[in-house]
Amino acid sequence: MRHLYSCPLRWSDMDAFGHVNNAVFVRYLEEARIDFMRRLAPGDGSPSFTGGSVVARHEIDYVRPLVHRHSPVTIELWVTKVRAVSMAVAYEVKDESTLYLRASTVVVPYDFAEERPRRITAEEKALLKEFMDDASHQEGAVAV
Repeated sequence: MRHLYSCPLRWSDMDAFGHVNNAVFVRYLEEARIDFMRRLAPGDGSPSFTGGSVVARHEIDYVRPLVHRHSPVTIELWVTKVRAVSMAVAYEVKDESTLYLRASTVVVPYDFAEERPRRITAEEKALLKEFMDDASHQEGAVAV
């Protein structure tokens, strides 16, 4: 299963050529990832996905320029790996007919009070695995 995030384009996201600036895409990915994590949080008093996290790595392939328009783009996000202290997610930024970007991020859950990474809990692993796509959907994804 994939998480879908509708990302609005802002006039300030554009560069001098009218394209979304390459650095702005990192913010788009962050917005989609935060939306994903918030939706995963059980909300029943469980501490899962309520702490912090840090990005350990980004990898981005820019496929086509994205020009300013009033309609949002869709960011599809799915989990590619779940390890003891990290997870990897892949993304595609697209609309109905065009793929603009493929990317991946390694995220590390982080305990800011202790100032160190923390292990992913069994509950978090189970929730994350629901968003692991099969290999046929990952062929074009960036490996991490």
